[in-house]
Amino acid sequence: MMNLTNKDPVGVTKRLAMMGLLCLFTVFLTGCQTMGGGVIPSAEYEKFTPKPTDKRIMKEVNLRWEVRDDVAQYCAKSIGMGREQAYITPPVACAVWHVQRQECVIVTGKETSHVALGHEVRHCFEGHFHK
Repeated sequence: MMNLTNKDPVGVTKRLAMMGLLCLFTVFLTGCQTMGGGVIPSAEYEKFTPKPTDKRIMKEVNLRWEVRDDVAQYCAKSIGMGREQAYITPPVACAVWHVQRQECVIVTGKETSHVALGHEVRHCFEGHFHK
């Protein structure tokens, strides 16, 4: 049974304010989010200088591409992303590489882009290049 009398008006006000801020925060994250929002950041279109061959994690790679329905969950788990971060900015793709086997697996969802795929291929050769 719910108590309809308000014996804690300050607590109720604080909870409502927190809920409002949470909603506002979620709107801002969704609006500027790049991973799950489908918006490719302009930095992905910028030219870059590939690492010299001797600085790459692999010079020759056996490449495999997996398309998964659970790409966000799979990639978040494989890269060690926390549950909260994966919920807020779910990954749309990832690359999992095995240097000793000279193998790299790119994982995407059923819909992806050339930019996302190329980004993951670069990971296969250069490893962690994000700064």
